Amino acid sequence: MVIKSVNLETVCGITSSLPKNHRPEIAFAGKSNVGKSSLINGLMNRKSLARTSGQPGKTQTINFYNINDAMYLVDLPGYGYAKVSLSEKEKWGQMIDRYLHESKQLRAVFLLIDIRHEPSANDKQMYDWICSQGYVPVIVATKLDKIKRSQLQNQLKLIRTALSLSPEARIFPFSAETKQGREEIWQAMDELVLGDEGIHEE
Repeated sequence: MVIKSVNLETVCGITSSLPKNHRPEIAFAGKSNVGKSSLINGLMNRKSLARTSGQPGKTQTINFYNINDAMYLVDLPGYGYAKVSLSEKEKWGQMIDRYLHESKQLRAVFLLIDIRHEPSANDKQMYDWICSQGYVPVIVATKLDKIKRSQLQNQLKLIRTALSLSPEARIFPFSAETKQGREEIWQAMDELVLGDEGIHEE
């Protein structure tokens, strides 16, 4: 799979205007430290394009990554980090809400859930929030390498049950370590953005 070009094109803070993009957007949401930056780096075959950190709450902006001049991956601020003040949480929430509500090019929202744990109240709230904006979240179950293979189906069932997912709802297990799940996620994004044409070449 060839990704010809990737660049961090736009960074939006709390007071920034959202860019008026003319290419499709795929957004990624998830609680702090769920592995969002690691997933984005893995998808783009870059080690440190999206900054990863052991410190939760690091992403405090909406970051737009231009892929092949064909689409954008949009990294939304992490949510649910306890050490952030309530006012900061509210500002981030308003920023995410504004993006989901105002973006003209958003095709889908991928919601990241830690496969090791039952989805938290914050995860459920975000899932319902995305649904309320008219999108059906695609679930990425991160940290796949942290569980045993024999646990996989039970953990996926736990996520489905906790979020009350429909049987046809898609969940993609993903490991940032092994990149397992990368191809399946890219295929889903290709279908969402450009049908069967794809945005990159084998």
